[in-house]
Amino acid sequence: MTRYVAGRLLQAVVVVLIVTVIVFALLHSLPGGPARAILGIDATPAQMADFNHQQGFDQPLVVQYLQYLGRLLHGDLGRSFALNQDVSAVVTQRLPKTLLLTGVSTLVAMAVAVPLGVWQAVRRNRAGDYVVTALTFLAYSTPAFFLAFLAILLFSQAIPLFPAQAPQADTLAGILAEPAALVLPVATGAVTAIASFSRYMRSSTLDNLAEDYVRTARAKGTVERRVIWRHVGRNSLTPVITMLGYHIPVLFGGALVTESIFNYPGMGLAFWNAAQVSDYPVLLGVVLVIATATVIGSLLADLLQALIDPRVRGAHR
Repeated sequence: MTRYVAGRLLQAVVVVLIVTVIVFALLHSLPGGPARAILGIDATPAQMADFNHQQGFDQPLVVQYLQYLGRLLHGDLGRSFALNQDVSAVVTQRLPKTLLLTGVSTLVAMAVAVPLGVWQAVRRNRAGDYVVTALTFLAYSTPAFFLAFLAILLFSQAIPLFPAQAPQADTLAGILAEPAALVLPVATGAVTAIASFSRYMRSSTLDNLAEDYVRTARAKGTVERRVIWRHVGRNSLTPVITMLGYHIPVLFGGALVTESIFNYPGMGLAFWNAAQVSDYPVLLGVVLVIATATVIGSLLADLLQALIDPRVRGAHR
């Protein structure tokens, strides 16, 4: 197990380093380089040359990358010229709110998808299974922005049950103090996840229903409900739990759209606002944070799978 964990940690570090190289290359591939992006199109060649000298952008690329990497290790993601503050400060303010939104959406999705997938598997090839399967495929293939607009039209305009705008508080406590305003953003983020997780749960449950231990439990007279929920359901959770880590980029990608539509003050809204004014430091900082979170999520998923299933550890010895 120790060797497996060490190997996965090393792979994660390598991937993060590759991500930093890509972000560094993107920053320097901008027309006019970082100087043009930060100073704007009206900057004179003299101003750009002075800026490049002050920031060390006139040094060899290898030296610049090492300096860039050193700043990242100290939490320096650059400075937003539109907001006039450090990108790390923007991330510190916005990331907890995005994590709250995606976290609650994921919990809701799991609470619905797990029993729904088991229910479908038990009723395989019946009318209910076909209907739910069709609905989940429809939800999975529907873009997040369309789901958000549909939710606003139905539950904020046609039937005014919930506000169309998300909470605007600066703190997590303030956001949680307006639960009604969180319903539509959370529901929008949860729908696609429910469709995805329930399909995996259904497939995994069907596989476990065919195992010998199920036939043995039934032969011993164990109540069917106990067989399904205590034995089959628990064993079927492994691939779904593992999938949570790999679902992080999907969650963050959906949050970018959901936050912009509901005006939720998270990373997604910061990204879209930065895109409108070409605030490249913020754009690249958000990309770097999301990419790093994706790597960490995949790492945690692999480690969790190794803890749950010993066969995974044995396969990597």
